[in-house]
Amino acid sequence: MGHVFAPAVPSAKPADDSPFRAPSTGRMIGLDLARGLAILGMFAAHVGPDPSVGGPLGWVMEVARGRSSALFALLAGFTLVLLTGRPQSRTGRGGRQAIGRVLIRAAVLMALGYALVLLDTDVDVILSFYGLLFVLALPLYRLSARTLTLIAASTALVMPQVLYGLRAAADVGDRSDVVVGLDPLARLTGSDGLLELFVTGEYPALTWFSFIVAGMAVARLDLTRRDVLTKLAGTGAALAVIGYGGSWLALHAVPGALAGVSAATDGGPAASAWWSDAVGEEFAPGHPAWLLVASPHSQTTWSIVGNLGVALAVLAGCFLAVRLAGPRVRLLAPLAAVGSISLTAYVAHIMAIRLLGTFDGDEWAALPVLLGFAVVAMGSALLWTRFFRRGPLEYLLYSATKPARRIT
Repeated sequence: MGHVFAPAVPSAKPADDSPFRAPSTGRMIGLDLARGLAILGMFAAHVGPDPSVGGPLGWVMEVARGRSSALFALLAGFTLVLLTGRPQSRTGRGGRQAIGRVLIRAAVLMALGYALVLLDTDVDVILSFYGLLFVLALPLYRLSARTLTLIAASTALVMPQVLYGLRAAADVGDRSDVVVGLDPLARLTGSDGLLELFVTGEYPALTWFSFIVAGMAVARLDLTRRDVLTKLAGTGAALAVIGYGGSWLALHAVPGALAGVSAATDGGPAASAWWSDAVGEEFAPGHPAWLLVASPHSQTTWSIVGNLGVALAVLAGCFLAVRLAGPRVRLLAPLAAVGSISLTAYVAHIMAIRLLGTFDGDEWAALPVLLGFAVVAMGSALLWTRFFRRGPLEYLLYSATKPARRIT
């Protein structure tokens, strides 16, 4: 297959409301492949061996941490453009209905995210943040790729510094308690509500907004052209080098930077802070050297640039792989199938972790667990997608958005 779109097969197509698979899906296989990699990366981060095992296995586990969720957020932006119209944005009644569908989808994702948090696993659930990002990025859905790129770049440069200041302020006195106490979302969910979603959470919207906007920009490109994909891959590689390399250079060139990072993380391994999560995810206010690190969850400009570069390179690589695979594209079907029902796969793996318990103990023993999760996910997804056009949760999400059709 020479294109990134699934080939059309002339045949009777069931009604759009039917859960059963139509012979022609029209899905972007490269996009599903990227989603599948993001899901497997999350499996690796949540149930796989700890990177401390070292060697190639430890390196792969380290790469999966933080970067898979960044890829997931980038793909959220791509999905937002698909929902609101690609290559041309929907306008008029169709545009208003698309906006309604996105808002309903966002509300469902946020509710589902908070429900998963109640399972009390060790997983930092991304869905509530994911839903909020949909809402925040929705007003931008008609902008061009160039404008979206400028917005993504500017927010990546500015917002991490804003977030650092807000997090430092949140640790002073009782200010954060007052904000949480006045927040109805906090009372409803038993969380820190909007403060958590925007500032103190694992995926704060202030810094993760850049990923979803960058994904929207990519969705505006003509990904059927090989030169576009090659440039996208090159851009991703360059950003990764700038992000991680810039952090390494800054940490070694700025006097006292490594010592400051070590102090901010209570003696964490500052030498690896330019790329590794081993340094930790928290900081102590008053240590601005933290802004120089690029560890995946550090919420700094360097980390956003580096993670975004990896995500762009992976996405471009997936489209190129499908393009170059030709008839052998079927070999990618198991992974693409997971990506086509990514919401179901994500929720199912958290529920499985809750049912099976944690995976403490011998880190090497975690490798069979990870392989088991991957095999079960790919096998189940491949079987499901042979008969159904949407995953179970994808179909429920689609059904929940039907009231948007009444918008005039």
